[in-house]
Amino acid sequence: MEESLTGISPSIKLTFMNQKINLNDISRFDFNLAITFLALWQERSVSRAASRLSLSQSAVSAALARLRSAADDPLFVRTRGAMVPTPRAEAMAEDLANGVDLIRSAFAQQAAFNPLTSTAHFTIGMSDDFQLAIGPVISARIAKEAPNVTIIYRQTNRHRMEAAFEEDDIDCAVVVQPPVRSWLEHKEVAQSGYACLLDAKTCGVHCEISQEKYLELPHLLVSFSGREGIVDEKLKLIGKRRRVQTALTHFAAVPPFLRGQRAITTIPSHAAAAIARQSGLQCLAPPIELGTYTVSLVWRRDRDQQWLRDIVMASIGEALSSRPVG
Repeated sequence: MEESLTGISPSIKLTFMNQKINLNDISRFDFNLAITFLALWQERSVSRAASRLSLSQSAVSAALARLRSAADDPLFVRTRGAMVPTPRAEAMAEDLANGVDLIRSAFAQQAAFNPLTSTAHFTIGMSDDFQLAIGPVISARIAKEAPNVTIIYRQTNRHRMEAAFEEDDIDCAVVVQPPVRSWLEHKEVAQSGYACLLDAKTCGVHCEISQEKYLELPHLLVSFSGREGIVDEKLKLIGKRRRVQTALTHFAAVPPFLRGQRAITTIPSHAAAAIARQSGLQCLAPPIELGTYTVSLVWRRDRDQQWLRDIVMASIGEALSSRPVG
């Protein structure tokens, strides 16, 4: 039973399981009969019900016969020129009216999102380098446009993103190299690269750093694996190596490891710029070619959250468009 309810909310799943509804039995019931019942209930006449439903009297009479068979009750009895409901029909009427109203509401067009009045909660997946650079811009925009909306940032990278979407843990994600899936959409929204971050005075470096000085300094590695990064890959191509003194897994922890220390780190340029603004450390261009990469916004095809995506894309454009180095 559980497998057949994939994608249904937990509360509805619980209702199905508690009531042990036989879906095969329900599938054989024509829900149009509920509409016919309500028309007869309101009109108390086969002819008037037929006119209201734009059906022939014979069609409504046939539907009434099927209703009687399903309910095992006459439901409506002709008396003095009117169709009078039986006690069984009276007991059914409210439930059927409520059920039809719920079905109509479920298929009705959703009200347009109003950021000024919304109290929605949105969750955005991104790694902490993007949280540092883009998160504050997103939150500032949302605070201005939708003061009662809550934003949650969940640590997500391209390896964890798909599972987060499958579990409905995130509404959209900012990632590099998103997986291609038929149920996911993505849009390339920006380019980023790499920059060095260091305490320039302690390291004796000014506006630029030579490759010799770069390799002489102990390095701080920030990596998901904690072992190697793109710098090591590029250095191998030119027959060089660096000495990694410390390895971290979170960008936010970088400043205390560099302030007052003879050490350097090479990290995404958007994160380096954000950390430099807050810490007094200096951003410099790396003395080796590391290239650039594309930043993408990802979301589920079955989610209509254009307002949120517009906010995130605009924030990425603002945060990553200008990253002064030096």
